[in-house]
Amino acid sequence: MAKAQFHRHQKVWVESVGAWAVIEKIMPVWAKGFDEPVRITYEVGLGREFLAHELKAEDENRIGEGQEGGAHWRLMRAHNKWQAIEDCAHHPFPGTFPVVVTDSADWGGWRVPGAEYDRDPRKIEQQARLIVAAPTLLAMAKELVALVAESPEDAPVPIKRLAKSAAGIERYLNEVPIPPEPEPGTLG
Repeated sequence: MAKAQFHRHQKVWVESVGAWAVIEKIMPVWAKGFDEPVRITYEVGLGREFLAHELKAEDENRIGEGQEGGAHWRLMRAHNKWQAIEDCAHHPFPGTFPVVVTDSADWGGWRVPGAEYDRDPRKIEQQARLIVAAPTLLAMAKELVALVAESPEDAPVPIKRLAKSAAGIERYLNEVPIPPEPEPGTLG
């Protein structure tokens, strides 16, 4: 089954034309007997419909890179199945919600329940962008720690404080939590 890879009003690079465009309309192609579309095309105002492989999302500063192995986390849009578009016109991207994908197979990661998204969609959108940026922020923190470690006597005091804080965050992220000991007389 086909899944939308882009959302309405998203800026994309149209490779065959060699120009930037904005997704104007998402057009699913349905087949009898299937619960999901079998193909999705995109109208970008260039005279014909395009398939997802012909488009490339705008890649702002490669957010999410910096993880080991060169992988990067992505922010994707999922179809909002619990509300009609008319009922969620106040959302930043009506009819969709953010999903942070942390696996190369486009699954695994972070998402929120519909009721929570509807309560404060802008807050959830910001959280999704923060999660996607986390690997880049971690790489910056590691670089800061390494720079200060090279010549600690030359680093200004505020930078030393930032490096110390960054090192503490890195330690926190790398430590494996130990489960608490079960109390006597309990199963566990």
